[in-house]
Amino acid sequence: MEKIIGCGAPLIIVAIIVLISILSSAVKIINEYERAVVFRLGRLVGAKGPGLILLIPFVDKMKKVDIRVITMDVPAQEVITKDNVTIKVNAVVYFKVLDPCKAFVNVLDFIRATSQIAQTTLRSILGQVELDEVLSRREKINQELQHIIDEQTEPWGIKVSTVEVKDVELPQSMQRAMAKQAEAEREKRAKIIHASGEFEASKQLAQAAKVIASEPATLQLRFLQTLTEISIEKNSTILFPVPIDIFEPFKAIAHKMRQDMNDDGEKKLTRGIDD
Repeated sequence: MEKIIGCGAPLIIVAIIVLISILSSAVKIINEYERAVVFRLGRLVGAKGPGLILLIPFVDKMKKVDIRVITMDVPAQEVITKDNVTIKVNAVVYFKVLDPCKAFVNVLDFIRATSQIAQTTLRSILGQVELDEVLSRREKINQELQHIIDEQTEPWGIKVSTVEVKDVELPQSMQRAMAKQAEAEREKRAKIIHASGEFEASKQLAQAAKVIASEPATLQLRFLQTLTEISIEKNSTILFPVPIDIFEPFKAIAHKMRQDMNDDGEKKLTRGIDD
């Protein structure tokens, strides 16, 4: 009896171990951000989860797929733009798995495959535009990249939500040329603004000249105002010229006196001749 019990104990332990192994392979817990792709004897059953799922031991096999948004950096790519400028451009791609079964069955490594598609599409799109468009129309380029990459990855159950061009590295010679161009553009705008101001000022001065011509007294008022402004700024001695108009009455009197004297002289001369 003791021999039978002694032989049965190891068998019970083995049975318990086998049972635990079977239960662990049959019962799986899937997180909320994961899905389980189940294969039964090599054939696809479908995606299960999240939560507790049951598998047939030694028959079903499971592979987990993360369905969260994946952020992937696209390595810097050397691109020759449409206007033959060599630049280095990198980008970032945001995508997620919509169909875990397609992502696992239709492509060997969907992350690497998406990265390769993003690199080739980046070089292709930027090679079709000029450098100025790359720098100024980045939003449109991002949308075009997202559309093309999403079309390529759709058979894999991948949804590309956003593609952003991060950095554009220019050659040193191109940076210097662009700096000169920007400086010339700023000088051009400054000259245009200055010329516009001069034109507006000339129109105002022309109108002021018309007013002064119609009313000569305004010129004297403007002269007095200018003297007031000069005296406020700094202490100075100002020679105040007397307007010529003040002497007009005196000139008229002097002219009349000379005329009277001439008239008297002529009268006396006439009387002398008569005598």
